Amino acid sequence: MSKIIIYQVLPRLFGNKVDQPVFNGDISQNGCGKMNDFTLAALKKIKSLGTTHIWYTGLLEHATQTDYSSFGIKRDHRAMVKGKAGSPYAIKDYYDIDPDLASTPQKRMEEFDALIERTHRVGLKVIIDFVPNHVARQYGSDSKPEGVCDLGETDNSLLSFSPQNNFYYIPGQKLCCRFDMTSTETQPYIENPAKATGNDCFCHTPGINDWYETVKLNYGVDYCGGSGKHFKPTPDTWQKMCDILLFWSAKGVDAFRCDMAEMVPVEFWDWAVKRVKTQYPDIKFIGEVYNPSLYRDYIFHGRFDYLYDKVGLYDTLRGVVRMEKGAHTITHCWQQTDDIKQHMLYFLENHDEQRLAGDFYAGEGKKGIPALVVAAMMNTNPYMHYFGQEFGEPAMEREGFSGLDGRTTIFDYWRVKTVQQWIGKGNYSSKNLSPESQRLYACYKKIISAAAGHPDFASGLFYDLMYVNFNNPLFDPNRQYAFARRSADSCSLIVCNFSNSPVEVEVNIPSHLFDFLEIAPRRYDAKELLSGKKTFVDFFPDRPAKVAIGEWSAAILQFKPERQQH
Repeated sequence: MSKIIIYQVLPRLFGNKVDQPVFNGDISQNGCGKMNDFTLAALKKIKSLGTTHIWYTGLLEHATQTDYSSFGIKRDHRAMVKGKAGSPYAIKDYYDIDPDLASTPQKRMEEFDALIERTHRVGLKVIIDFVPNHVARQYGSDSKPEGVCDLGETDNSLLSFSPQNNFYYIPGQKLCCRFDMTSTETQPYIENPAKATGNDCFCHTPGINDWYETVKLNYGVDYCGGSGKHFKPTPDTWQKMCDILLFWSAKGVDAFRCDMAEMVPVEFWDWAVKRVKTQYPDIKFIGEVYNPSLYRDYIFHGRFDYLYDKVGLYDTLRGVVRMEKGAHTITHCWQQTDDIKQHMLYFLENHDEQRLAGDFYAGEGKKGIPALVVAAMMNTNPYMHYFGQEFGEPAMEREGFSGLDGRTTIFDYWRVKTVQQWIGKGNYSSKNLSPESQRLYACYKKIISAAAGHPDFASGLFYDLMYVNFNNPLFDPNRQYAFARRSADSCSLIVCNFSNSPVEVEVNIPSHLFDFLEIAPRRYDAKELLSGKKTFVDFFPDRPAKVAIGEWSAAILQFKPERQQH
């Protein structure tokens, strides 16, 4: 059995070869990665990290300042596009691939089909974005299948809300953003009547901090002063969005990462996911849900396979790494979702969050090692990895629309420097990296590969050791976190050190562990996974296990246990 390991990557940035991009540069200046950059060699290297799934972020056609009108694609008004490249979440055509990502734009769908085939050929599954809550202001599909009616095409824009409208309207008011709406255009953007903005801004004057480049989709919930939910008859938007999911499922997509899933009523997910899985039973749905009070509803009613654990484990580990929280808070964190743990998606970075190695987070990549061990090895649920994280990518550049914020831009034509170095001339070698990045990559590869494939972590039992070490004078619960994993023929003792100094700790092992994991107390010959060194570990209920750990590291002691005799 293998644990799901997701590798998130922006094709726009992955293969970009421009070495010195210019601030706020266009595609002719800064270049753009292509789907064809994911060669068989590249995909095999990505898989070798322990990856089982690859999330190609930003494949669907979205609003952009690049003019593709010569290819029959309507040009976007620049004032309604964030950044020269545009946000991948301002979808312009749900039935098409972004032309930026094609080596030959008029053959973009063929190149996508080939990407699916290559990805599957190396044994990886494909995840793409499904953005259900909002679309680009100038949405219009030029690739929709015959007989499909476009979003908004039959709307009655005189009504602020109708269950059969696809959008919400502000009748009698034209769009009037609280900032310059001309940009580099000669004429301002005109929208009359104004549509509600994607972040639930139901007025005609969205501000610069609103998702002003998007419009909210209407799933039958009346936010405009009327009464509640109108789900019978089935809203038109439901059918249109389900058809889109089925379209991409038929092309071989294995999973959908559903953007801002909690902003779409759970009743829609219940209805749509059931229909998709009836035809494609193995397809997975990953939901971006940030409100823990909604988790169980979206899992059990909305039928999601996995949900982001952002406000849980991500925020907790970030606080521990930054020394704003004690390591013991990890215990309280996992306890909050213990009943649904198999549905929680753990991660340390993604396109929305700051890079761990950047100055706004930890300042160096190695400080993420103990957090990685926890996120990847604590449970059997999926772990998601962000491209460049394994090299210590800091993202400390001011790209254009994105400022110097420690995030890899999703709005600009740019490149990820460490990934670019690793790719080199197509040899995908850690030897192209700095010595520090080489060491980090080697460590990531050991941890993620073991998490994905070793039965202790992929399918084994979990036992938190913090409750018997909270008052242990030879163990610092603020800086160390300890747990055990057990599979049929193996056991692992894991101790993580979130501190600037190497430590020697003594870990108390409770008598209950021996019954729960069915392990006989004794001294065991062991191997430490990260160093590869042979050692031993004392597993007794009446004396602690002594463990040495380097700074910002972990000791992962694996041994073959004897069964407890009763």
